[in-house]
Amino acid sequence: MSKPQRKLLIIDDDPFFLKILSDNFRESGFLVFNANDGIEGVKVYLEELPDAVISDLVMPRMGGVSTCMEISRLAGDRPPVIVLLTSMFHEAPHEHESPEMGATVHIPKSTSPLDIVIIVEQLLDRGTYLQN
Repeated sequence: MSKPQRKLLIIDDDPFFLKILSDNFRESGFLVFNANDGIEGVKVYLEELPDAVISDLVMPRMGGVSTCMEISRLAGDRPPVIVLLTSMFHEAPHEHESPEMGATVHIPKSTSPLDIVIIVEQLLDRGTYLQN
């Protein structure tokens, strides 16, 4: 029996980056939803309730920190994996024990799209494992 298709929301105001990242996740079997800013992202989150959310840090109308914090608040005790993606830092991807700037995982935009897919898959697999 196959597992249900995982849902992912990508929030980014850069159309090129949004397409590249979306294509990589779709090729890996994800059902992908896109939003161009935080306000639209929160709306799509409420409509689709994705398993994971990737948000850019700097966006018009509502930035990534506010977006991630609002999604966490709305999710209550069943939060999705929330990843903050930014070109403002260049360290290796890293995870925080408690949310920092609205997300527990921070990934630089310079990370290859395939590596981002792998990180999200691992986080989702770990979450599934911990729930069972």
